[in-house]
Amino acid sequence: MESRDIGLTELRSKSIGNITANSSTEEVFQNQTLRPILKFQNDLFVEVFRNYAVKQKNVFFTLPPQKKMDYIEHVIQRDIKFRNALKGMVIGLFTTKEYQEYIQNSSNLNKRMMNMVIERLKSQIQLFEYP
Repeated sequence: MESRDIGLTELRSKSIGNITANSSTEEVFQNQTLRPILKFQNDLFVEVFRNYAVKQKNVFFTLPPQKKMDYIEHVIQRDIKFRNALKGMVIGLFTTKEYQEYIQNSSNLNKRMMNMVIERLKSQIQLFEYP
């Protein structure tokens, strides 16, 4: 287990964002764990979303930019299977200790995680052209 945990933490970047003495445990977890994993998995998130859009009859690719933004948000909030797949891509890169922290407050951390994925995909909307 230890070698897996060490390998995972070496793969991703260090903490992203400010952590102060006043930071909540959720904020610390977000900046130390979630943000580095999301950055590490970014290219995969883009490809997974592109594949999802293609499988949904390419509707996404015909939308104007603002509707594409709305589509991303709607899909991640409403399609439970897709959302769970995205969560799995993040949770699979947790160390054992991080997972133990995560399960203490998984509901709030899931909300943070999915909001960050939504914002990450929206900020890269230009990458989602018809394949």
